[in-house]
Amino acid sequence: MESLLVLINIILAVILIIVILLQRSEGGALGLGVSQDNFTSARSVGTFLTKFTSIIAALFIICSIAIVAISRDEFRETQSVLEKEEEKNSNLPQIPQSK
Repeated sequence: MESLLVLINIILAVILIIVILLQRSEGGALGLGVSQDNFTSARSVGTFLTKFTSIIAALFIICSIAIVAISRDEFRETQSVLEKEEEKNSNLPQIPQSK
């Protein structure tokens, strides 16, 4: 299950990168060199690509959180190395010790 989620997460990451690169640059680099007229008109309408980007980004975040949750559950079930060795040794016949 975890490997499937990792594969889906990689695919979502590639799609997200492509969609972001396809978007038109709004320019301004953090608002530098943008007049008020261009700022209000550029932000007033959300295009298909911006909506699609937000949906893909949300799916990417949800998938990443699911991967972490699954891996944490698997990590809790594991035993320490010493406990595993004790289980192996308990199955072996015991040698009587002399006093």
